[in-house]
Amino acid sequence: MTAGAIEVVLYHLSDDPDAVLAAYHEASRRMAGTPGLLANQLMTGVGEPQSFVVVSRWSHWEAFAAWEAGAGHKEQTAPLRPFRDTGRERPFEIYRELAGYTAGHAEPLTRGA
Repeated sequence: MTAGAIEVVLYHLSDDPDAVLAAYHEASRRMAGTPGLLANQLMTGVGEPQSFVVVSRWSHWEAFAAWEAGAGHKEQTAPLRPFRDTGRERPFEIYRELAGYTAGHAEPLTRGA
């Protein structure tokens, strides 16, 4: 893991999981090769099959901020926009990594950023 990495969590709602999955794959295809984007994943709520989150992991804040301010940001994420959970005060959260471990390792991989 990279010290100071950023994880962005976007909340979505839909009764059509296949449509969300298709939109996720299209948005991910559009974002392939984006500088600083390390990975992303689509998850669904346990016991809440209409609830979804997309979690993207970025190498550092500056990479995420540059992408978000760029002209391609809205076009790249457009497929998922109709599913955004607008019932929340904010349909997203941003987290900065402070420390991390992996399974089987007693020493932290990252230390405070």
